[in-house]
Amino acid sequence: MSDRRHLMKRRTLLAGAAVLALPGLGVTQTDPNNQEPTDVKIKLTFGDHAMAATLYDNPSARDFASMLPLDLKIEDFGSNEKIAYLPRKLTVEGSGPFSNERPYDLCYYMPWGNLAMFYADYKHPGLVRLGRFEDGYEALHVPGEFPLRIERIQ
Repeated sequence: MSDRRHLMKRRTLLAGAAVLALPGLGVTQTDPNNQEPTDVKIKLTFGDHAMAATLYDNPSARDFASMLPLDLKIEDFGSNEKIAYLPRKLTVEGSGPFSNERPYDLCYYMPWGNLAMFYADYKHPGLVRLGRFEDGYEALHVPGEFPLRIERIQ
């Protein structure tokens, strides 16, 4: 390898190491099993039903909140969730597998770019938890396809 290419490679490696070592410049890593709720509350409305959820503090949830308000379609998927396709994929920076899944989690399914709203037990790779439903989540049990409005309420 020429001295010039070796020097360029070394500079690139050193710059990458510096980014990771300096606070605030590297990729934020959060424990997906131990995420903190934020003060960001959202309302999801379909048919005569309204649900409220609190978003968690992670890059995917922040990206999702930046897209609001949204008008989508909510539909049944499988026997434990409803889904809605987003207009674009969310960032998945800082995401990772989690093992404390619970009904009424609001998730993002990375491969398809859709919201996954669980109303029963689940376990599936490829999910990022965005938040948790707190009120009105019984509406997830109503079968069917509906227009869905998602907006920030706090």
